[in-house]
Amino acid sequence: MHGSGLDLALVFLLAAVVAVPLFRRLGLGAVLGYLAAGVLLGPQGLRVVADADPVLAASEIGVVMLLFVLGLELSPSRLIVMRRPVFGAGGAQMLACSLALAAIARLCGLSWTAAGVVGVALALSSTAVGLQLLSERRAVHSEHGRLAFAILLFQDLAAIPLLAAMPVLGRVGASFDGHTVGKAIGAVLLVVVGGRLLLRQGFRLIARTGMPEVFTGAALLTVLGAAWIMSRAGLSPGLGAFLAGVLLADSEFRHELEAQIDPFKGLLLGLFFMAVGMSIDVARVLAEPLRMAALVSGMLAIKFVLLVIVGRRPGRLSTRDAVQLAAVLALGGEFAFVVFSEANRVGIIDALTRDRLVATVGLSMAMGPLLLLVVTRALGRAPGKPARAFDAIPDTQPKVLIAGFGRFGQVVARLLAAQKLPFIAIEPSADQVDFVRRFGNPVYYGDPSRSDLLRSAGAESVEVFVIALEDPEASVRTTRAVRQLYPEAKVYASARDRRHAWELMDLGAHAIREAFHSSLHTGERVLVDLGLDAATVHAQVKRFREHDERLLRAQYEVRDDEAALIQTSREARRELEELFNADVGEGVLGGMVRETETR
Repeated sequence: MHGSGLDLALVFLLAAVVAVPLFRRLGLGAVLGYLAAGVLLGPQGLRVVADADPVLAASEIGVVMLLFVLGLELSPSRLIVMRRPVFGAGGAQMLACSLALAAIARLCGLSWTAAGVVGVALALSSTAVGLQLLSERRAVHSEHGRLAFAILLFQDLAAIPLLAAMPVLGRVGASFDGHTVGKAIGAVLLVVVGGRLLLRQGFRLIARTGMPEVFTGAALLTVLGAAWIMSRAGLSPGLGAFLAGVLLADSEFRHELEAQIDPFKGLLLGLFFMAVGMSIDVARVLAEPLRMAALVSGMLAIKFVLLVIVGRRPGRLSTRDAVQLAAVLALGGEFAFVVFSEANRVGIIDALTRDRLVATVGLSMAMGPLLLLVVTRALGRAPGKPARAFDAIPDTQPKVLIAGFGRFGQVVARLLAAQKLPFIAIEPSADQVDFVRRFGNPVYYGDPSRSDLLRSAGAESVEVFVIALEDPEASVRTTRAVRQLYPEAKVYASARDRRHAWELMDLGAHAIREAFHSSLHTGERVLVDLGLDAATVHAQVKRFREHDERLLRAQYEVRDDEAALIQTSREARRELEELFNADVGEGVLGGMVRETETR
């Protein structure tokens, strides 16, 4: 197709709008829809795009933006906490997969140098496809999702010395003078040191202008500028964007930057997946179907088995999570395209080998979503694994027992720990327990509504129970159990809404409405920032809170009578209006105040 850029943009958007919803409807995921659309539009299909290389190069900006957004979610302190999975599991995966794949490449007739380069390149996985698959299944923050991200981060770091050493390994530049490595180290230092010194101050100045379009431009400049610096040094552009994101992760601009970049990231990532589909050499696959099938299946099988082992041992995952990890990361990575092209340029591999390897990686990326779909369904159909046994909880005679260690429970626990008050926490999610234990929290896995578990936790000595479970049914069930066993204890329970609060009040618990109190605090801050007197606003917020708590108790008495609920709401609204009118000397109450002052 020899149309204008507008023609191409319309064709791309049309293909995405048609293919992605169709594939999602079939349960195959958005990534496979983009890949299929790319194959259809590419040089081997309808030839809407005759040369996929320029599209692939341009669309890599989507991967760059993805890594910037991921960097925004990782502060330097969190990266330090993640050093074990990154360098432990990530290093083990790269070493094991590289050695195994290099050995197979050597057996296929490649030289030791070529086999080593091919082994390392095939050991890499696709950051864009892997994270998109995890995002579609809402598994980014799952156990296997966190480990997958750590391994992908290590792979990006491992790609630096691989590209830097490529001229040394090939015929070009056989005499190594350290210039390549020095340039790479200098680029990393420039992004880290320069970003640390300039980024926050620059964004503060831009934010003061009050011009959103300038802020958007600065965000894009930061991402693309860091990527450009890395690419000029021969490194992964995504690494520069990731480092820039990390430097801004604990800044006050983090959320605004994410909001500005996210729309561009989504569109360009879709274009990237389509470009990968275009780059698959369908003619090569059709010319050597058995060879290509053997290459793709062999690579996926070797990486899958080794990833399960890495997930089980260094990664400390369950077998189920390790299998899901392997399904996400067994596919090849987009960075391998760059490695194979560079290896061919410097004479490490010939053009035919490069074409076969590029087709292998492209097909594996297309097979990745299907592999994960098959694995997910197989795990779903498999007999359920034996339930994890509840933890043995020592009776330390705590003063406070926290049931549920999510957001609400963790804040309460931190306040208690600051005062050195002993507490114990029971959490019904095994994944959450394993995660928070890494930070030294005294949390145990179990069902806090079970009487035997409460007794083993020393609940007889507990003075205050905090029910902080996010599931309303589990919250009510646990509150009921605590009230039956320990009727004299004080019970505070977080409530999702009014009806949940009424159920907890039925059981004699103090219902704490999370959204209500946080909303009051936010409203107070908003009014003060708008210029109202802080003392007056605080008094009004206090009055509103007291009014709403009275309304909650009044409606609790008639909660089963809808007509009565509506009537009490109307009366409460009039009462609230009178209260606020009195503040400005208006209304019935305002008149009463004026008469009193006159007397």
